[in-house]
Amino acid sequence: MRRLRWTMDGGGFWEMDLETPVTMEGTARPMAGRQICAEGEGGGGGSPALLFPLGLSRGSRLSRAKQLDFMHRFMASPLVASFSGPRNGGPGLVVHHADIFHLRENWSATIMEQFHLQKFVTRVKQQASEKVDSPGGSSRALSWIRNLGTSALDVYHLGFGTEISVTPESSVLVEAYGDSKDGKGHRNKAVFTQKFPRHDLVLEAASPRLFVSGEGTYWDVPLSMAVDFSSTSSGSRPSYHLCLQHNSGQPRSFSDGKSGEVPPALLPGFCAKAAVSMKKNADIWRKKGGKTKMLQPYDMFLCDPHISASVSIGSVVCALMGDNSVRISREDESRHFKPFSLNFPKRRSSLLADSFASISCTAQLGHFQKLFFDMTRFHARLDCLSVSTFLNGSSHLIKDWYKSQKYDPNAVHAICPDVTLSFQQQIVGPISFRAESRFGIDLNSQGRFAHTGEHIFALEYAMQVLGSARATAWYSPKRQEAMVELRFFES
Repeated sequence: MRRLRWTMDGGGFWEMDLETPVTMEGTARPMAGRQICAEGEGGGGGSPALLFPLGLSRGSRLSRAKQLDFMHRFMASPLVASFSGPRNGGPGLVVHHADIFHLRENWSATIMEQFHLQKFVTRVKQQASEKVDSPGGSSRALSWIRNLGTSALDVYHLGFGTEISVTPESSVLVEAYGDSKDGKGHRNKAVFTQKFPRHDLVLEAASPRLFVSGEGTYWDVPLSMAVDFSSTSSGSRPSYHLCLQHNSGQPRSFSDGKSGEVPPALLPGFCAKAAVSMKKNADIWRKKGGKTKMLQPYDMFLCDPHISASVSIGSVVCALMGDNSVRISREDESRHFKPFSLNFPKRRSSLLADSFASISCTAQLGHFQKLFFDMTRFHARLDCLSVSTFLNGSSHLIKDWYKSQKYDPNAVHAICPDVTLSFQQQIVGPISFRAESRFGIDLNSQGRFAHTGEHIFALEYAMQVLGSARATAWYSPKRQEAMVELRFFES
């Protein structure tokens, strides 16, 4: 489901659009507002934390259509498969194809094709079983062919897009995709991107817009508009992020099309967020020499054995106006531990503020040059998603200890950070295996002291000729999702 933003990547706490195979577009936006620190099953006792500034995918990520076109041209893959199970109403096994036509030097058009292979096979089997015992000769064969063609058209969807480079630093993208949930509907999106020397500006409007919750469920918002302004500073410089978002219309569950219990962050209203963070990296040990001469590493970013650590701290402020504010303010009343907030019911608005922190450590052995097992990489990260919740929980535990009272499991959970572990191992040549898991302390879980969130497994193929690029095929057992994507210039 995710974009596989591995913990050692430089994204920090900035949320990015996530990869998902449930739609032809291939992306979903994390929900604004709040998320549960104890992500995953059994996290009912968790305390809330602000979901940090969203934003469109940063860096050198290609659109889904451009990724498919690249794999067709340079990886001998005329069809690219993805899988999304029934958990979220996914279409099953699907194959994709895309063609990009350059109409002018600064203008291109895209045609995307999606064929639901699993649905087609199921329908063919059903029709075959119905025709076996039915009488008739040539008429039965003609009926079979007509039904076969109708079934193929029903599971075949098209997407169209066009992109114009207004200037070398700005572009306009307009896309319309066939909706696999409703053959008559479309998913439309318009994006304007402007790159400044040290900032990125993105304006986006989508109808409907696909959102994903921390529990992995998908929701469609009829109309969502966003303005995203972010710094591109690196190293030890502060990074800041501004995001304005407006949702309108009644959200519906992607899986069944019903409203149900809609997450508060998706209700109609306006959300403005501002955040600033600082990240400090330090090398504990790094080996620059020892590489085999005249032999290029499979990935230039993964060629130095080292042990390094990093610390990130930051703060975020979020203002809400509309139905989203009313629902969130009601939920605050039932929280054990919560960040700073001001609610104005008469004006249907709320103000939320919090801080966050993260500590991570990375260790790598090998230069990723030799044919077998020349790169082993470990990474661990501790995330304190809400400093105010941590302080409230700490004071509560100190008070219980001072009064010799039994500790509160919710307070223990509030002060325990989330743990993310990842592992990468070269198998042979440019092929490596990666795995990532997330854990959280939860004393309320019966028979367990911790619960696990999502596990993701991936095979990666490093494209050596590009210096640092890879094709990643990942699978999420919890989401029942799998897809192939391209990643560029990520460590």
